[in-house]
Amino acid sequence: MATAMMRSALRAALRGGSSRSAPSTKRSFSSASSSHDEAREASKWEKITYAGIVSCTILAVVNLSKGHPHFEEQPAYPYLHIRNKEFPWGPDGLFEVKEH
Repeated sequence: MATAMMRSALRAALRGGSSRSAPSTKRSFSSASSSHDEAREASKWEKITYAGIVSCTILAVVNLSKGHPHFEEQPAYPYLHIRNKEFPWGPDGLFEVKEH
């Protein structure tokens, strides 16, 4: 580690400059208005996000407030409770509490 520091100090001395140079000027970018464009773009997407949240909330409220049909009796489907023969443990279920 010490040798690396010595090498960098030696290189800087040979170049004629110090190893720690203070920045004299501010770095300029190719587009000066890029920060304004980025801020405008971020503001646009923030507004789009808020509009999307509001519209999704309104759509959810409208869909959930609609009525849906309630059946008084469960439709008699033939495959719901088919028992062709008795269970070996009796007519009740295996894990049901038997009250006889």
